[in-house]
Amino acid sequence: MSLLKLHIVELLDKHHKITTVAELLGLKQPTVTFHMKNLEREFGVKLFDTRMGKIILTDAGQALLHYAAKINALAAEAERVVCEFDTLQRGSIRIGASYVPATYLLPAVLHRFAREHPGIHISLSVKTAPVIKDMLTRHEIDLGVISAEPFQSPTLVAEPLSEDELVLICAPGHPLASETGLTPERIASSSFVLHGKDSSTRHMTDKWLEYDNRRLPSYLELDSLEAIKQSVMLGEHVSFVSRIAVQSEVQRGLLVIRPIPGHRVERYIYMVSNQDRHRSTLIRRFAEYLSSNQD
Repeated sequence: MSLLKLHIVELLDKHHKITTVAELLGLKQPTVTFHMKNLEREFGVKLFDTRMGKIILTDAGQALLHYAAKINALAAEAERVVCEFDTLQRGSIRIGASYVPATYLLPAVLHRFAREHPGIHISLSVKTAPVIKDMLTRHEIDLGVISAEPFQSPTLVAEPLSEDELVLICAPGHPLASETGLTPERIASSSFVLHGKDSSTRHMTDKWLEYDNRRLPSYLELDSLEAIKQSVMLGEHVSFVSRIAVQSEVQRGLLVIRPIPGHRVERYIYMVSNQDRHRSTLIRRFAEYLSSNQD
């Protein structure tokens, strides 16, 4: 079974057309068909179905796809790592980051690194922390930078870069801005803006609320941190956000931050990598650069 055949499986699942796959691989259509039949002969099961002019993977084909995608990614990674070995003059780095580090931490670091290494191509994917972990497991990215609670994984290595403290934010004119002896019950009785359900901040907020069975009387749910900050600045609502994310607004007097009383949930910004992946000189250099450029 060759890598070419595995590429064909992955591309057929994506495009469903033999002609498209042949064009992408620079092959003739009969050659692709030949490899498809060979695969079915090798495994002794039907891997491909034709439905309404489209090629669809059978259940056995889907099982093969799971491994084909991993093998193809590892093969591409191996080629790239060898080509980049012991050089910082060329190459690429694929980074995945959750919203807070992608917005407030990485831009300055990436700018400085790119300026020092102009031959390096850097790409950044911004996703939720769980998605970044999945991308690392599938070898789709080289490094992840996420805000998350402490975690353990059989395949991932997490190195803390800094604490990512959650704080209560409100407008300067909001009653909680100057209230002394702030209690969890008083906060929970306020009109809240919650993050989207996939957000790690939402997960931590829910955990804080569940600790003493607290219930919010009313709340908005917004899937954008900037929208949350704008809503809170209007004066009526409060929210929990990363301290890093509101430093500018606090300095300009647009928001007030207060410590969150009650059960504390720890969260850190982690640099995460796949422990099965070899770190090339380039990846190792960037990881060291990222670790050393934390304020």
